[in-house]
Amino acid sequence: MSIQNVAIIGLGLLGGSIGLAVQALAPGITTAGFDQDADVRDAAQARGLVANVCGSAAEAVRDADLIILCVPVGAMHAAASALANHAPEHAIISDVGSSKQSVAEALARALPGRTIIPAHPVAGTEQSGPEAGFATLFANRWCILTPPDGADTAAIEALSAFWTKLGSNVEIMDAEHHDLVLAVTSHIPHLIAFTIVGTASDLEDVTQSEVIKYSAGGFRDFTRIAASDPVMWRDVFLNNKGAVLEMLGRFTEDLTALQRAIRSGDGDTLHELFDRTRAIRRAVIEEGQDDDRPDFGREDHGKA
Repeated sequence: MSIQNVAIIGLGLLGGSIGLAVQALAPGITTAGFDQDADVRDAAQARGLVANVCGSAAEAVRDADLIILCVPVGAMHAAASALANHAPEHAIISDVGSSKQSVAEALARALPGRTIIPAHPVAGTEQSGPEAGFATLFANRWCILTPPDGADTAAIEALSAFWTKLGSNVEIMDAEHHDLVLAVTSHIPHLIAFTIVGTASDLEDVTQSEVIKYSAGGFRDFTRIAASDPVMWRDVFLNNKGAVLEMLGRFTEDLTALQRAIRSGDGDTLHELFDRTRAIRRAVIEEGQDDDRPDFGREDHGKA
């Protein structure tokens, strides 16, 4: 199975980056795209995010071998339903959502009998919109495919090859397991960031100007995460609530144990935890998933 024409529905950060990456790294593939927002379509046209910015989803998918839905997970069913009478029978239907069980169910309901292979490129920034996309977003990042049981092997291989061309490392994973893993590595960290930044802004004895003025590295990094697209993250938490609540319960138990250690002056427990988490950080760097330079390689790290 060969992917020659790709349709991208949703031209924000991820959709735009896919379009730019295809043009830079897989020039033999033709891209077409659509976004419901006319302003986004205009910006995508101006930036050249795809070869052809279309006026409708039907037009964008007309000749597609691969259709990638780059919309919030809560909008997957509606976006897929709009394609039901227009997508070619042979086309692979995929996505970029961070929650895979709910997406697989939504796509299967909207497009019964079609070749559906959900995907999650584990890449992004706190920025959003068509201006935020860039061609190297997926370089050396993981893209997790969660094909349903009985999925066409040739289609899985073709989608894997597509993401590999864009620079991703491809992993095949069960959707339920994916959602549990991402609840730990992405969803809970974002929830904590949203919470701590909100808590800081609500403190009556600390003014908002002081919170901003004296932001040290830790809080500053929380604000970066907390600046992520609110619509996307609202939908992620609502659509992966089971795994998020399970991991949140585990986190709450660990946080209670940490409170107990601080209250009782148990320095050994604190040191053991901090030493263990340093090892995790070293492993992340060794895996090539982050920068080991001081302050994450910021040029202005000495100014904060």
